[in-house]
Amino acid sequence: MLEIATFGMGCFWGAESIFMGIKGVKKTSVGYMGGHTKNPTYEEVCTDKTGHAEVVQIEYDPNEVTYEELLNAFWENHDPTTPNRQGPDYGTQYRSVIFYHNDEQKKKAEEVLKRLESSKKYKGRIVTEIVPASEFYRAEEYHQKYFEKKRIRTRLFW
Repeated sequence: MLEIATFGMGCFWGAESIFMGIKGVKKTSVGYMGGHTKNPTYEEVCTDKTGHAEVVQIEYDPNEVTYEELLNAFWENHDPTTPNRQGPDYGTQYRSVIFYHNDEQKKKAEEVLKRLESSKKYKGRIVTEIVPASEFYRAEEYHQKYFEKKRIRTRLFW
């Protein structure tokens, strides 16, 4: 049975591309989560007034890839110390956030966060939010698999 994971780590195009390449990830979709506006459009989310983050939602087979391995990909591929900013993109829609779908995901996310904080891997304070998943709004079709459609290779920034 497939499970779901949802992460916000800046622009959802690159995030989706990263997770698509992980064995055990069966499906990815980009969209919006964590805000107050129902059925937001990309243009609305870009106003920074909807409260939504750009996210990648992942369907994965836990027999092939663990949630912790997905968390590791999340942490390794963005800067969790910059509030509401990733690279040149800024605004609350680009915040670092883990949306957990059950108590086990919450527990695992908090454990990994504590381990990272103790390790002093990052120079700045980690600002990543760990919050319950809310309604996922799938982004417009032209955003889905964007890097693949444009033949852009994933670049790891962090």
